[in-house]
Amino acid sequence: MKIKDILQQRPTVSFEFFPPRAAEGIPEVLQVIDQLRAYRPDFVSVTYGAGGATRRFTEEITIQVKGQVKGEAEAAAGLEVMAHLTCVGQTREEVHDVLVRLEQAGIENVIALRGDPPRGQTDFVPAAGGFSHASELIQHIRSRFQFGVAAACYPEGHPQSPDLQSDIKHTRRKVELGADFLITQLFYDNAHFFRFMERARKAGIDVPIVPGVLPFLNAAQVRRFTSLCGAKIPAALDRELDRLGGDDNAVRELGVEYATRQVQELQQWGVPGVHFYVLNRSYSVSRILDNLGLPGHIGPAK
Repeated sequence: MKIKDILQQRPTVSFEFFPPRAAEGIPEVLQVIDQLRAYRPDFVSVTYGAGGATRRFTEEITIQVKGQVKGEAEAAAGLEVMAHLTCVGQTREEVHDVLVRLEQAGIENVIALRGDPPRGQTDFVPAAGGFSHASELIQHIRSRFQFGVAAACYPEGHPQSPDLQSDIKHTRRKVELGADFLITQLFYDNAHFFRFMERARKAGIDVPIVPGVLPFLNAAQVRRFTSLCGAKIPAALDRELDRLGGDDNAVRELGVEYATRQVQELQQWGVPGVHFYVLNRSYSVSRILDNLGLPGHIGPAK
């Protein structure tokens, strides 16, 4: 089922996983996906990993999960799979071949991303004969396939955008070329998301925009992630992380509490869904959804 059609029916809950570094880690990822299946996610996705280095595992996990939900009982639960696809380190022909394999495996949804530079590099350099931008990848998918297509957006602006207005123009271009809906980069201040929505709607972007939420597990991790993606940690939260220091269990509980409040406010505002970056761990997201009291649904659509 196309995710754009699910978004028309109800607010969605979705989970994002990342592939292991080696094939031996695939069963562990599948186990976590199975643990969170009880919360009836509307879809799950698997990233391409750092720099696209583990894309073979991404493709394998995506196809395996899709194969596991072909039965009538699982299909009734609404689980769908969205494949990640980036421009990193691949020619246009190689990207096209991936899309053909996904289509043959019954995958109906992809998220088209430019992708981050490989580890140790600061600038994105397209492969010879490859795509340079997510918008080019979206255009290719739309012209040759029938996938539902998602794209990324950045409430605080893409780290390489010169300003917020340039950022919103690039976002609008993705929609003009065929993105059905957008998923945001992580953020920890909902005000950034609300201001981004104002800019998007003024720019004529009218597709659903699903906020991405990352329940942090430790202080070093959240600081590393935010520095990489250009997101800011609110001052009050930063002080609390300092106070808890190296107590990872306490920070994880703070992450559950903070994300619960964050999602509750987003619910009240009427978001079309929430996309959880689960970091291949079930504990925090399970606790958050239990706190919200509505597994599989986050509130009334608006």
